[in-house]
Amino acid sequence: MNKDVLLKLLQEVATGTQTPQSAAQQLEYLACQDLGYAHVDHHRSLRKGFPEVIYGEGKSAEQIAGIMACMSSQERVILATRVDAGKARDVQGRFPDAQYHPEARMLVWSSAPPPPQGRGTVLVIAAGTSDLPVAMEAYITAQVMGNQVEKIIDVGVAGIHRLFRHREMLASASVLIVVAGMEGALPSVVAGMVSRPVIAVPTSIGYGVSLGGLTALFAMLNSCSSNVAVVNIDNGFGAGYVASMINRA
Repeated sequence: MNKDVLLKLLQEVATGTQTPQSAAQQLEYLACQDLGYAHVDHHRSLRKGFPEVIYGEGKSAEQIAGIMACMSSQERVILATRVDAGKARDVQGRFPDAQYHPEARMLVWSSAPPPPQGRGTVLVIAAGTSDLPVAMEAYITAQVMGNQVEKIIDVGVAGIHRLFRHREMLASASVLIVVAGMEGALPSVVAGMVSRPVIAVPTSIGYGVSLGGLTALFAMLNSCSSNVAVVNIDNGFGAGYVASMINRA
């Protein structure tokens, strides 16, 4: 339950359009609700400004749909990450309004468009087309959280002149998310060009000694650009979430 919904409920009680008993019934599961296979954290919207996000990997379609059904009574938007196409089809059988983004492996259900909350633009940059799934996870997360989001794809350091064509977009962004595998050099380059926070996302894309993204991770952690922060390997969701929080501040 988010703050707007709670305030509306309290106002209805105050004006007599809803009884205290009815309101109390709606608040019965304000903290959390036990489904047996999950404790749904209804209170998270009040604490953090955005509902609990469902991590779909390892969950069945039935479990994902069950959590969504529980959340939909109190939330205007539900986000599920790491959902494969088969599970998504099954969940959409129960939630036909849910939108599936196959590239990002994300399901989004909303009863209304997210209200604008960001102060500027979040810019997502992918070093290569192979990094696009992680980049799109960041893009959709930031978008669902109420931000204006733009993206630039395939501007890695192997052809750095491609990046320079987008200098105006780089300069105008409030927060930048830079997604890269291989040697992970792009975030340092981008951060050296802007006066805004850069969130670096290492991906598991690369040949042998990329070590599943560890090489890119270490490179980003050792960035000589002072405005770089790093999230975990392939964690586009985490980058999008943090970028949204920065853009709201």
